[in-house]
This record gives sequence, structure tokens and C-alpha cells, in this order.
Amino acid sequence: MTKALIITIFGVIIPAIGVICSLWKGKKPINYIFLAISLALYYGALFNVKYLYLFSPRFNYIIAPLIYFYGFDLPGLAKFIRNRMAQIVLLLVIYVTVVFFIFLAMPGDYTTKFLDPKLMKNPEMYERMKHLFGVDDPWYVKYYKHMKNFFNLEMGVSFSEYPRAVEDIIAERLPRTLFLFLASSILSFLLGFDLGKRIAWKRGGLADKTATLVGIVFWTIFTPFYMLIIIWLFSVTLKWFPLSGFITPSKWFDAPFSAQNVFVKLLWTELFLLISWLIGITISGQLKTIKSKKTAIWSSVIAGAAISVLYWATNGMGSYALDIIYHLALPVLSLVTLGFAGDMLVMRDTMLEVIREDYITTARAKGLPDNVIRDKHAARTALLPLMTSFVIGLASTVSGGVITETMFSWKGMGLTLLDATTAQDTPLAIGCLVFTGILVLFAHLVADILYAILDPRIRY
Repeated sequence: MTKALIITIFGVIIPAIGVICSLWKGKKPINYIFLAISLALYYGALFNVKYLYLFSPRFNYIIAPLIYFYGFDLPGLAKFIRNRMAQIVLLLVIYVTVVFFIFLAMPGDYTTKFLDPKLMKNPEMYERMKHLFGVDDPWYVKYYKHMKNFFNLEMGVSFSEYPRAVEDIIAERLPRTLFLFLASSILSFLLGFDLGKRIAWKRGGLADKTATLVGIVFWTIFTPFYMLIIIWLFSVTLKWFPLSGFITPSKWFDAPFSAQNVFVKLLWTELFLLISWLIGITISGQLKTIKSKKTAIWSSVIAGAAISVLYWATNGMGSYALDIIYHLALPVLSLVTLGFAGDMLVMRDTMLEVIREDYITTARAKGLPDNVIRDKHAARTALLPLMTSFVIGLASTVSGGVITETMFSWKGMGLTLLDATTAQDTPLAIGCLVFTGILVLFAHLVADILYAILDPRIRY
């Protein structure tokens, strides 16, 4: 009954509404063409008509809604989001294709590394295994299979961690990387934004020169060398933090749950705090005075923090979560001190350009307080490039954390990608690269939408 109801809703009612709206609102023949194509792709996937889907039915479910909305004449922001989403899907196909051909061009094949040597000594058995794994298939057959498996979310089995599926390994390592880099990226963004706007507003002073010098040093320093200094100072000499790893094994020996469960809950807590902060920013946007805006933001953050502390104090996992956070402190400290430098310099340079604009001069001529001009007028405009840098950087850290995760033995996506590449674990390496690409493309989409919301001129 439930399946029949779902098929009725998505197979009949929603497409029928689309046809009616298109006939009512559509004014061009191209609108009807796009609608017909989207319905053909959708029904081809829904009823598994082989010649009506591309790569796999799931890929049809991705592109059919996008083509569907090309059947309507949408207004400004909606049209912009539709076009950008279509571009992102096209770029995703291109990216997955490029990754496939890069690995296809690599010399040799994985059968020579991972098959039992006794099998390789038997030519007949070796040829059968190569045929089974499709090593001798033409490139276009390999490409079609690869794209079909990718859009079916079947990335294969890891060779180095056999028989684990690639998607299971990514699901295990991803929360660790997101938890680490989300915390460090947000902290460095807030620190860089606040410090950058302040030193730019009072440019030329001692604080400006000192902060700029410190920022340049941290921005250009050799990352492994800096992290070795951090480890030597805080772990070896002062013994304030653990040397490496993400848990204390002896503490978890009799734990009634796995570290992965705690990681996932910590990640959700981190996202909850981020949402609380964003709610505070949204509320503050409706208020008039600077004091009321700050009160709204801090009230939202404190309320979110109080709820989080109460949750961890009552769920029986609090001490284990503190152990993970204790191991997290040193990597976060390293990443924040390295990351805030770039954010601060970007914010400073953008602010120096903004404060020369005529509307800033007009605001000063009206007699507005300096902090109102700086925070309400100049900083909001200067935030656009920094927001883009933050969103893109947040996504690229999934693969860019190779150095950090290696130095601190933090088994996340970056270290997994490095190990898979050096071990020639092709399925796992492709899975990590492709997943990273998806996050980067999604981050580009978020950045574009934020730009369009903050600056309406971009929508047209």
C-alpha cells in the first residue's frame, strides 16, 4: 500500500501538476521540450526502462528535476539557483570522468599487487581473474561501469582493507575529519574576520603592523615544521596534550559503545551549535542597534552551548567525549593559528578597499558612530570574499588535511587518501577523491547562493 501510494504521488500527481503549470505558465516551445525530456527521464528511471536512463536510474533522478524546472520561466534568484545546480551536476560528471581516466592512465594493474602470488604463477587462473575484474575490458566499457557504479553509490571494495566496502570506510573516516576541520575552520574564520576588520579600520597603527606581520608569518610558514614545533612544545616539553591519536585506548577498553558513535554525536552537536549561531545572526538582522544584535547572537550561542552541555552530561558519554576533545585540542590549535592568518589578511585587504567607497564617506558625514559604520556598512560588504574563501576552504580541507592528519596520526579522510594512494588501493583512492570533489562542488554552490543573497546584482 505504501509503495503504491509513493508511486502514485511521484509517478502521477507531481508530474501532472508540472504539466498543468507548464501549460498555464509556459510561453515558449522550449519550455514544453524541457518538460517532455524531464518526464521521459523520470519515467524511464521509475519503471526501469533501460534505454531511457543515463548511466543509472539514480542519475536520472538527479537530472530530471533540474530539467523539469527548465520548463518554467523562473524569477531572479530561483532561476540563478536552477542554472547553478545544473552547472554543478555537469561539473560533477566531468570531475568523476577526469578522476577515472587519471587512474586508468596509471601503469600496471592492481591484479599484480593484490592477487595471491600462487594464482599469478598459474597463467590460466590469472587470465580468468583478470577477466573477472574487467582488467582487459575496453576503456569505454570500464568507463560506463565506473559511472554506473558511482551513481548507484557502489564504489567497490577496498584492496588494502579487504573486504570492507569503500563507502563504509568513507562513512567511518568522514566524521573524524569533519569534526576536526569544521571546528578549526569556524574558529579561524571568526578570529580572522574580527581581527581583520579592526586592524583595517585603524590601519597604519602598531596593532595593524604587528597583526599583519604575524599573519604573514603564519600564512607562509612550512606547515609540517610548524606542527612539529607545536608537538614538541605542548606534548613533549610541557606535556599538556597527548602526542598523537584521537582517543586514549585504555579508557575505551570497556566502553559500552564505539568511538565512532561518539564521533558522530559530537559532529551533530557541532552542527547544532553552528545552527544556533546562524539563528542568532538571522535574528540580529531584524534588530536595529549594534547592542541588540550582539545580545541576540550571544544569547543564541549560550543557549545552544547550555543545551549541548546538558545533553552530554546526561547521556553517559560525556567523559568519553572529553577524551576525544582533549586529543582534538592540539590539532585544532595548529589549524586555527595557521588558518586565521589567511582569513585576517583577506578581510583586512577587502576592508581597506571598502572604506574608500563613497557610501562610507557619506555615512561618516552623517555623523554615525565609527563602530556602526565599521560593523554595519563596511564589514558586511567586505565579508563577501571572506565568506567564499571560508566555504570553499571548508570543503577542500577534507582532502587538504593530509599533512595535519599525518602529523597527529588522526585517521581521517586525508590520511586515508594518502594511504590508499601509496598502497595503490585504486577503489578507495578514487572514492576519497570523488567524495572530496562532491564536497568542493557543493561548497561552490553554497558560496554562489550566499553571494546572490548578499548581493542581488549577481542574480541577473
